[in-house]
Amino acid sequence: MSFTIPSWLPWGLTAAAITLVLVQCVIHGRRIRALQASVKQRCDTLGRELHATTSGSLGVGQRLVACERQIHELKNTLEEMRQNDPLRISYDEAARLVDLGADIDDLMNTCGISRPEAELVSALKRRQAA
Repeated sequence: MSFTIPSWLPWGLTAAAITLVLVQCVIHGRRIRALQASVKQRCDTLGRELHATTSGSLGVGQRLVACERQIHELKNTLEEMRQNDPLRISYDEAARLVDLGADIDDLMNTCGISRPEAELVSALKRRQAA
């Protein structure tokens, strides 16, 4: 029992293997091109989204700077108003006079404040001293 391999069989198997490899290359090439297109589309989408986010952040940053500037200006204005408030000066003067021993009538006459205000300043200073 001898078995002989026909001479065309190795060539046929080689040709079939090469054909299968070529088919596989074509299939993988199509997959690679599809993946490249998908990746390019995703990159373009992400680029647009990043641009929109950056633009929005820039606008928010500019608004934040403007708000901070406005708060600073308002803070300065408030401080200036506090320093120039004639009532505040009266209360500061009344507190100083209470420290020097002035009574309620003296506070009313000297500082131009009402009796309840003079009593309040006097009570606050006594409480601070205690």
